[in-house]
Amino acid sequence: MLGVGIIGAGYFGAAHARALAATPGVRLVAASRRDPQAIEEFAREFGAKPYTDYAQLLGDPGVDIVVIALPHHLHTKAVQQAAAAGKHILLEKPLAPTISECDAIIAAVEASGVQMMVGLVNRFAREYRLGKQILDSGELGEIVHGIGVSRKGWMEPNRRDWHMDRATGGGMTLTVGIHTLDRLTWLMDSEIERVSAGFATRFYDQKADDTSTLFLRYRNGAWGTVTSTGYQTGVRSNYTEITCTKGILRMDNLTGVSIGRGEKWEPVPDSMSPDWMQEALCYEWKAFLEAIETGSASPVSGRYARHIMVAIFAAEESSRVQQEVEVPRI
Repeated sequence: MLGVGIIGAGYFGAAHARALAATPGVRLVAASRRDPQAIEEFAREFGAKPYTDYAQLLGDPGVDIVVIALPHHLHTKAVQQAAAAGKHILLEKPLAPTISECDAIIAAVEASGVQMMVGLVNRFAREYRLGKQILDSGELGEIVHGIGVSRKGWMEPNRRDWHMDRATGGGMTLTVGIHTLDRLTWLMDSEIERVSAGFATRFYDQKADDTSTLFLRYRNGAWGTVTSTGYQTGVRSNYTEITCTKGILRMDNLTGVSIGRGEKWEPVPDSMSPDWMQEALCYEWKAFLEAIETGSASPVSGRYARHIMVAIFAAEESSRVQQEVEVPRI
């Protein structure tokens, strides 16, 4: 039984705690947060040892794995300390808000020999796991292009000041749109080669984007678009469509998986979860534990996560210069 410590026991730390309670072979033993009252309440609810300083949590011999669910600009130091302490790491996305920090994280993990998985959780949702199986089977032929959309109200109850400033890794794209980019790239099964994009702040007074659109060229010849919008008022959408030579595949966490052929949509049975996020987190933990126990490659490696970040940095540059920008290979 492996013990887990949660660094950043807030809104999403609680989601991880619930997933851990439903995952065999692992248990929550510790959690940290700077607010003494909040961490005491968290510890009572989930049965964890409370810490207000995560350095003390890293010294706990009962902790084998840490979840790092801190604000994005605090990831690097936490990963470096966790790796030095010999703890396996589930790092919430994004990897880090700058390329130098991404590289520092990868260097720390590779030097330590611990396993690190980056929490790009959407790919573990039921509709995306099933969709990937369908694409890999060849039933729909070759991929031509894909569309990924995330639209939601930006000012959710868990929104914090650092979410509204790009300097601290905030904005709709780094907070939400990164999932859309990851799942499309994972389904494409190809690296991103070039990107053209537009970023804007149209709905809120903040120092980060609240909407963006990326046009992507993949190395396998396919292309795609990713649109992320944090609106003031609208209707939530979260889906991916892949057009193939023998049909269209649609994955939507509100409706499940459908295949478009012969001018009609065919729903795939049992392709929608009543609580897709919690189910996806459980599958994410299952995949990470298997990698730790077998010594196999991380299901979402730091180097892959760096590629996604480099694509976003290139997209930001494209928006500034209004030109297509090349994305280096992994």
